[in-house]
Amino acid sequence: MNRIKTILPIIVVAQFCCTSLWFASNAVMSDLVINFGLTANAIGNLTSAVQFGFILGTLVFAVLAIADRFSPSRVFLMSALLGALFNAGLIWEGNNLTMMLSIRFLTGFFLAGIYPVGMKIAADYFNKGLGKSLGFLVGALVLGTAFPHLLKGITDVFPWKLVILTTSSLATLGGLMMVLLVPNGPYRKQSQGINLSAFFGIFRNQNLRSAAFGYFGHMWELYAFWAFTPLMLQTYSDLHPETTFNIPILSFLIIGIGGFACVLSGYLSQTYGSKRIALISLLLSCGCCLIFPFLFAVQSTMLFIAFLLFWGMVVVADSPLLSTLVAQNAPAEIKGTALTIVNSIGFAITIISIQLISGLRTVTDTNYIYISLAIGPILGLLALSKKIK
Repeated sequence: MNRIKTILPIIVVAQFCCTSLWFASNAVMSDLVINFGLTANAIGNLTSAVQFGFILGTLVFAVLAIADRFSPSRVFLMSALLGALFNAGLIWEGNNLTMMLSIRFLTGFFLAGIYPVGMKIAADYFNKGLGKSLGFLVGALVLGTAFPHLLKGITDVFPWKLVILTTSSLATLGGLMMVLLVPNGPYRKQSQGINLSAFFGIFRNQNLRSAAFGYFGHMWELYAFWAFTPLMLQTYSDLHPETTFNIPILSFLIIGIGGFACVLSGYLSQTYGSKRIALISLLLSCGCCLIFPFLFAVQSTMLFIAFLLFWGMVVVADSPLLSTLVAQNAPAEIKGTALTIVNSIGFAITIISIQLISGLRTVTDTNYIYISLAIGPILGLLALSKKIK
């Protein structure tokens, strides 16, 4: 029993260490532009390359049922080591844009063996109280996502290459922690082989389909909010010249506070149920999407920041609960595959919403474009409103 109590903290720390690879390049993007002579367009391309790599990686992992056929801790280790290796490749002085795009793509590809596999490992250990466990796990991902913004705030203190090597070292440490300290869980059921029908078969389950579609709606909003948080702050600062923001640090706080929200929602789910808390969170974040454009006109800086901090909490608080519903309604032998498939589709949706906001920004300077982020939560709420047994 004591050993089980130590498992979750180990998984959480390992997940944070490894997901720091995700936006490692973003933390030193200005240095990459200067050192390798990149254009401004390269910034978005390098960021998208990671997302595309993750999407393809999750598809490959799902079709081959890797997390269900092999020890998930070993899959996590190999993915962490390869992700760390390609991430470290950014510091090579002979890099050009094509090589760097390939490096970031491959880093994203092996992140597919980290984030969803980490959830699979947690699900193998915590059949009851899974919402709380995934709350800690997704909270670690949120902090890993926010971490580059904190690093950017202190970039002048540390050489940019050290930042890259630090994240690669953390990923290596996380992978070793997982394989050495987290054996196969008691609820793991090994798959007997590749199940190509699993990709479409999982959606025949109405309960799982409802949870998955709720997750897709949530993902439409989440990464677009994270991606444009610094721009939201910059826009407000431009509209109110008397305001001075430390944008990297504020971005870290606004995104990072979501980690606390994930843990809180996990605990609340034990009393009120995963579906109910997910619905409330999704409803609140939908309201934020609709209200936010009007906040640019307010003169109170504190109110604007407080609103973004609140949005940063509710925008992600439902994430571990929706993943919990997916895991609980998936057949045990393809639980890892189901989580990976849902992750893959969800991240594909993030690219669409991010590109939509980016495209709208090129044709209009109105801040009402952010209302379009409500599309996902509205559809997610409709999906979750269906009865889940």
